[in-house]
Amino acid sequence: QVQLVESGVGFVQPGGSLRLSCIASGRSFTRYHMGWFRQVPGKESEFVAAITWTGGNTRYQDSVKGRFSITRNNAKNTVYLQMNSLKPEDTAVYYCNANEQFVELGRGGSWGQGTQVTVSS
Repeated sequence: QVQLVESGVGFVQPGGSLRLSCIASGRSFTRYHMGWFRQVPGKESEFVAAITWTGGNTRYQDSVKGRFSITRNNAKNTVYLQMNSLKPEDTAVYYCNANEQFVELGRGGSWGQGTQVTVSS
């Protein structure tokens, strides 16, 4: 399996921006579709965004559409989550996920260790 490491720990005020990165190592990065998920203590993990291995198709949770953007650079084995107009309710631990099946993102595959994002004034 591929190993994933997230970066971009951040504390930001409402309305601010952050960019998270997830770097993959191990098996070929282009085998994998990628997704971002987030979790708040006491709640289930929720889907945030996903991107196909080519980068040609993306999906977003409704609450982040127009504010977040998922991209990938296959030459750098990295997937990004650009987060703009952040809100306090975006506060969570964010995880990246890799899966060879797009429909299986979030239901297995490889996971990173998570990175904390805090949006607060």
